[in-house]
Amino acid sequence: MSLLELRDRIHSREAVLGVVGLGYVGLPLACVFADAGFKCIGVDIQQERVDSINAGRSPIEGEEPGLDELLSKVLRAGGLHAATSYSALSSADVIFIAVETPVDDQHLPDYSALTSVCRMLGPMLKAGALVIVESTLSPGTTDNLVRQELEAASMKQCGVDFFLGTCPERVMPGKLLANLRTMNRVCGGTTPETADAMVELYATVVDADLDPSDALTAELVKTTENAYRDVQIAFANEIALICEATGGDVWRVRDLVNKSPFRSMHLPGAGVGGHCIPKDPWLLASSVQGKDVPLRVIPVARAVNDRMPNHMLELLQSALQEAGRSLRSARILILGYAYLEDSDDVRNSPSAVFIQHLQSAGATAVVHDPYITEYSGNIFTKAQDTDAVVIFVRHKHYLDLDLVRLKRVLQSPILIDGRNIIDPADAMASGFIFRSLGRVIHE
Repeated sequence: MSLLELRDRIHSREAVLGVVGLGYVGLPLACVFADAGFKCIGVDIQQERVDSINAGRSPIEGEEPGLDELLSKVLRAGGLHAATSYSALSSADVIFIAVETPVDDQHLPDYSALTSVCRMLGPMLKAGALVIVESTLSPGTTDNLVRQELEAASMKQCGVDFFLGTCPERVMPGKLLANLRTMNRVCGGTTPETADAMVELYATVVDADLDPSDALTAELVKTTENAYRDVQIAFANEIALICEATGGDVWRVRDLVNKSPFRSMHLPGAGVGGHCIPKDPWLLASSVQGKDVPLRVIPVARAVNDRMPNHMLELLQSALQEAGRSLRSARILILGYAYLEDSDDVRNSPSAVFIQHLQSAGATAVVHDPYITEYSGNIFTKAQDTDAVVIFVRHKHYLDLDLVRLKRVLQSPILIDGRNIIDPADAMASGFIFRSLGRVIHE
C-alpha cells in the first residue's frame, strides 16, 4: 500500500487504526478516532486495563470531562476493542505508539518500553503501514532508534515498505479530550509525504493548526516547550523564595508583574510533577550529550524545581518550632498525592518526595487524596490527632476547607499551604500557625 492509497483509506474512514499503550494519551486518542468513524484496536500489556476498557470502564479515575461517555459510545458502536496481543494489529493501516519514555537516575532516556514495542510491533506490520510515535522523544530518536528497531524487527525498509513519523502528544490530565481536539500539533514525518499523510489523518479529529515538519523538528518542539515551562516555573519558585526572605508576597507580585504587556510569570508551587515536565527537559538536554554544548539554564531549573518539596519541609519545621514541637515522631497530614489538581495521576508526585523527607526525619505521613482510592476518605477523620496539615495539591475538594473544624481535630494548629489555597487572614483568624509558600505571614 502506498501513501496515496493510505490517504484514500483515511479520507473514506476505511483505514484501521491501532494504538499501543492505553493510558492518559492512548485511550483518549483511540476513543476520539473511533468517534470519527475509524475502527480502532488498542493494545496494552496490562490485562486488567484491557478488561476494564472493554467493559466500558475508563481506568483513568480523575476528572476527565466526557471520556467515560465517549468510551461507552464508541464501544457500543463497535469502533474500539482492546487486547493484550500485538497480533491484533496485523490489520492496522496506522499504528500509534503511546508508551512512557522516562529518564533514569542519570537523567538519560530510558527507552526500554519504546524499544520493546518496536520489537513486538515489527513482525506484525502490514505492508504500507504508517507508524506514528505520540510519545515524547529526545531529538533524533525517531530516526536513530525507532526506525532502526522497526526495520530490524519487521525486515522491511522505512519509506518503502512502511512509513514512520512522530506527532508528540500535547495533552494533560483533566483536559485530555479537550487538548487532543483543540491543541495545535506538529506532524513530523521521516519524509515530507509522510508528514502530509499525518496531517490528513489528524485533521479528522483535531480542530487546530497541524504543521507538517521533519521528525527532528517535531521532537525539538515538544521537548523545548516543556523545558520552557520548567524554566519559567523555576523562575517563579525563585521569586517565591526571594519574597519569603524579604517579606514580600509572591502572589501579589505575580499579579502586578503580569499586568505589564508581554509578561506571563508562571505560578510557583510545592513541586513540579507529572510525566512530562520533570523529564522532557532532560530528553532535550540528552540530545547534545558528548557534544560541546555547555548547558546551564535547563539543569539549574530542574534543580530549583526538584528542591521545592524540601522547602515545604523547611516551612513545616519552622511552624513546628514556633509551636514548640519537633518533626521527629510528628504525624503530618498531606493533602493531595496526585501531581495535578483534580487528577489521579501520581507520576513524579512531589508529595511522594515530601513523604520521603518526612520519613527520613522520623515523622509519620498521613495522606489524603480524593482521586486515589488508597488515600481517599474523610479529611477530618484523617486529620484527627495529627500535628500539622500540609497542602500539596489544589484539588477542588480543598478550596473550601472548614478551618475551624480542621483546627478542632488537630493535635497542633499548624497549616502549611503550598498552592495558595488558604487566605492568610482566614487561617490566622481560625487560630492557625500558618505558613504559605512565597509570602511572610504577619500577625
